[in-house]
Amino acid sequence: MIKCHLSRMMGEHKMKIADVARATELNRNTIASLYKEEAVRVDLSAIEKLCRLFKCQVSDLFEYIDN
Repeated sequence: MIKCHLSRMMGEHKMKIADVARATELNRNTIASLYKEEAVRVDLSAIEKLCRLFKCQVSDLFEYIDN
């Protein structure tokens, strides 16, 4: 299972979905699906924009958890 830490990171930076969408120019639905951990597929460009925004590594944003 892949765990997405976007909601935690947004909380730490006191950002809303609209703030992240505006800052990254990503679609609101993309941000919302990652936030709710409902995303099935994510473009690498979206991951890059999120990492750039939060100044983090991919491993800070996503975590693999063995079931």
